[in-house]
Amino acid sequence: MSTSTNPQIYVAIVGVGLVGAELVEQLLAIPKQDTPFKLISLTSSSRTIFDAANPIQPGSQWKEKLAASTEKPDFQLLTRKLAGLVAPGIKVAVVDNTSSDDIAKLYPGWLENGISVVTPNKKAYSGELDLYKRILTASKASGARFLNESTVGAGLPVISTLKELVATGDKVVKVEGVFSGTMSYIFNNFSNGAADGPSFSSVVAEAREKGYTEPHPADDLNGFDVARKLTILTRTISSGSRTPTALPALQSFVSVQTESLIPKPLEGIPTGDEFVSRLPEYDAQFAQLRKDASAEDQVLRFVGVVDVAGGVVKAGLEKYSTSHPFATSLGGSDNIIMFHTERYGARPLIVQGAGAGAAVTAMGVLGDLFKLA
Repeated sequence: MSTSTNPQIYVAIVGVGLVGAELVEQLLAIPKQDTPFKLISLTSSSRTIFDAANPIQPGSQWKEKLAASTEKPDFQLLTRKLAGLVAPGIKVAVVDNTSSDDIAKLYPGWLENGISVVTPNKKAYSGELDLYKRILTASKASGARFLNESTVGAGLPVISTLKELVATGDKVVKVEGVFSGTMSYIFNNFSNGAADGPSFSSVVAEAREKGYTEPHPADDLNGFDVARKLTILTRTISSGSRTPTALPALQSFVSVQTESLIPKPLEGIPTGDEFVSRLPEYDAQFAQLRKDASAEDQVLRFVGVVDVAGGVVKAGLEKYSTSHPFATSLGGSDNIIMFHTERYGARPLIVQGAGAGAAVTAMGVLGDLFKLA
């Protein structure tokens, strides 16, 4: 088949942990006659392999090959090698599966060299505004693409839906949702409309035991993960809109109005174990919040809101009617996002489902890679 109907896409994967390893398996599982991808490089925190002439094949022992490599990661060298492969009918992409700020800073250079960037890493798109602007400029200049579906909602079609709404001229009024799987699990179990129930600390401890929280739950309860996702959505709207919006030019996710659920005396506690052991001291105040919500026939949910019309971006604890989708539709650690737009005026467009997990996150990344084909 010709490259016009079956383009070649060389893929280099940086980060082969849970998501990265799952992505490799999903990519190699594509039938040979259907895949445009040639997996030519893998990089872990300590080792790398690169072979454009002999791409990694299904059934190959890639983990063993990477572990046996004596080559250390060298991203300047990787950039030069990948840039040398860019040619008419041949595309090159780097997939960043890390959560590294340092790797994120490499995106403009990759894009300038015609190398597309696909990633679930939120750092570049929610960090300093200057880096984000350089990514936009580099992509526009070279034609290489940056794709980040999995930065919000894992494999859920959140970013792509928002981009299409904006690109087709729909006026986005507000985007709101439960964007954190951790916060979803905690409040689905803590607040169901009843005045009483399990203690807040016990739910957090259970979520930690099940792996829904970070090892230190404060890293979830501070709201920063939601703030990063809101920054990404805000910038997606602002950069794609045909006319200026009232949204603030967020310098970084720190600019988002974010309510932390960490009791002030517990801020700065160094270990997760100590944090969890001290959290019961504040169960009464969370129980009161639940009781007050129940009295109004409402539930508590930690939500993120991008209010385009009002020019406000915020994350925090809010109350919703027990009949609201945020109360009735959520289960486990699901995400749910509502798009209020001019065209979807009567009833919002809703995207819902698993918003975390290696399989769905890798699926979102692979879906982005297919957009390059």
